[in-house]
Amino acid sequence: MKKILLMAAAVSMTAMTMISCDGNNSADLKDSADSLAYDFGVAQSAGLKQVMTMQMGIDSTYMDEFIKGMREGAVNQVDPKKDAYLKGLEIGQQVQQMAKAIGQQVYGEDTTKTINAKNIIAGLVAGLKNKDARTPEQAYNDYEERMKPIREEQLMKEFGDNKKAGEKYLAENKKKEGVKTTKSGLQYKVLVEGTGALPTDSSTIQVNYEGKLIDGTVFDSSYERNMPFTINMRMPGVIEGWVEALKMMPAGSKWEVTIPQELAYGAQNQGPIKPFSTLIFTIEVLK
Repeated sequence: MKKILLMAAAVSMTAMTMISCDGNNSADLKDSADSLAYDFGVAQSAGLKQVMTMQMGIDSTYMDEFIKGMREGAVNQVDPKKDAYLKGLEIGQQVQQMAKAIGQQVYGEDTTKTINAKNIIAGLVAGLKNKDARTPEQAYNDYEERMKPIREEQLMKEFGDNKKAGEKYLAENKKKEGVKTTKSGLQYKVLVEGTGALPTDSSTIQVNYEGKLIDGTVFDSSYERNMPFTINMRMPGVIEGWVEALKMMPAGSKWEVTIPQELAYGAQNQGPIKPFSTLIFTIEVLK
């Protein structure tokens, strides 16, 4: 493992200094130091081959071209201009992969839509040359704001049925006896009326809960783990629907809370909780 890591570091230094020139394949072994160097090269060759093919992505068909560049990089002084170009070339190749990753994040499985790598490069160039007045932070915020509706539109095509099913369930559930609906659309039914204090914004509370999808699938349960969940109301770290419900629940309460998708995870994909899912929780405030 140490040999591979050593060669990976060596490759990262030499690969950036490749220039085109013919060379001699034979070793020049005049003394023991030369043989020592040769032995080291042979010992490192397996690690280099792995790095070359697996990490650098070089097709072994072009082994001779790789060797040619490696040899010249090892004996010639670095040309700063050429070095800058080659490093820029490497970044450009990374941008290709970045464009694919963003495309998958935005468009999901729809391979008919892609992100143009040239536009990422244009943005990078504008930023490097200070031709865009925004700070990088401002640009990233704009990126996220612009991506959100595009991503949600794509997700709606894939998971729109979840949203419709949730809306139908909420419309039927609100008519049931004992179910109350808040202004936000949160629905709850009191199973046990608590007599303790209401939590404040600085309270730390303990709850037991079970979470289900509208088809009855249980996706999480503190009861099954036999481990109550502790929430600091200063920084609750739970979905919006939970926060709203907890603020209304005196200690000792046990409610069934039905949370519309916009108060839950919205367009996020949370494993068993698919985008736009309405969620049902049994929440019991212990203290």
